[in-house]
Amino acid sequence: MSGGLRALCLPVAVLAAFAVPVRALELNLPGEAELTREEMQPADTYFLPVGPFADGVLPVQEIEGQITRQAWRIVNGEVTTLQLIAPLREQLAAAGYDIVFDCVADQCGGFDFRFSTEVLPAPDMLVDLFDFRFLAAQRRNGNGAEFISCLVSVSGGAGYVQLVAAGAQTVPVVAATPVAPPPPGVPASAVVAQLVSQGHVVLGDLDFASGAAALGQGPYVSLSALAAYLAGGDTRRIALVGHTDAVGGLDTNMALSRERASAVLERLVQTYGADRAQMEAHGAGYLAPVAPNTTPAGREANRRVEAVLLSGGGG
Repeated sequence: MSGGLRALCLPVAVLAAFAVPVRALELNLPGEAELTREEMQPADTYFLPVGPFADGVLPVQEIEGQITRQAWRIVNGEVTTLQLIAPLREQLAAAGYDIVFDCVADQCGGFDFRFSTEVLPAPDMLVDLFDFRFLAAQRRNGNGAEFISCLVSVSGGAGYVQLVAAGAQTVPVVAATPVAPPPPGVPASAVVAQLVSQGHVVLGDLDFASGAAALGQGPYVSLSALAAYLAGGDTRRIALVGHTDAVGGLDTNMALSRERASAVLERLVQTYGADRAQMEAHGAGYLAPVAPNTTPAGREANRRVEAVLLSGGGG
């Protein structure tokens, strides 16, 4: 990480992952939890946030060893981020973990924190930039320490939980059922429906070439639909967030992603008559991929702009 998203790395904790038998830490989530993604690496590196993003820096602790990453979706009814994080905090404390960092959205650093830390790709893990919580915990053992981070958010009426465990343990959640993720992409004509129901949507009909900020000529059904939605009430507001593939450095891609989001905003104003005051533009670079950057198709999918609902308003 570098530039505006550089990280402050605290002393490295090297975990003897191969010398210790894998143990299970059972955590209960409220409601009906579905495992949407799981990745296990016997030898990997995880940058654990241990403080809020401030002054262009995210303080992290670099951890090496066995890393387990999981994403869970809570599907039954309304749930708050506090209802998701509170029982996890209590269970970790009961299991002998010390909480080293605990924050809420803006206190974490908001947008900058979200895009400076590791998040499993959508749609397995969704993070509302204004409604998420994070905690980091550690537990000492005879071989060093074990670490767990919990990132929770609520989007589209569902709860999302990401667990990252670093050390000689796995993190199963009881009474949960694995599910396949929904198919990628949203028809251009359905962008408003997903924007309203899930809080964000990929504008899949936009056209960007690799390394280019210029938006293709169009026309674009997704932008026409967004402009019509915004025209339905002056309290409706969206953020346009640009994303890139992983070709090139982070600083270059951060700038490029902001330029792409700004290009979409300008097209909405100039061609589709949207009110500039109802929109803002941001860039996330290559930090939130939706597909592997190892294939041409994956890189193409990662070159995108998303609309994030900030305020629905009336009308």
